[in-house]
Amino acid sequence: RRPERAVVVTLAMAAGPPPPLEPSALPTFHEEGFAEKFMRKTRENPLVPLGCLCTVGALAYGIICFKKGNTRRSQLMMRARVVAQGFTFAALLGGMVATAIKSRQ
Repeated sequence: RRPERAVVVTLAMAAGPPPPLEPSALPTFHEEGFAEKFMRKTRENPLVPLGCLCTVGALAYGIICFKKGNTRRSQLMMRARVVAQGFTFAALLGGMVATAIKSRQ
């Protein structure tokens, strides 16, 4: 069986190298910087950055209230932060599902 295999390899090599590809047949990709990628992702799913901003805002205000000694408001802001994180996570999952459904169609 080995001689048959050697013959196939020899015949394939005798055919010569494959013809070169045309330059237009190759896909071209644009190098995307951080700002461009951030804007594209924000346009695709605007709720995720909004949720992140709400999370950071609630956290910052909660820390300020804690430093001022307003523990009741501080606890309220920490709960708001958890809700905002949940919203952000749900928006992220929703965007992933929407992208998966769109790619199937």
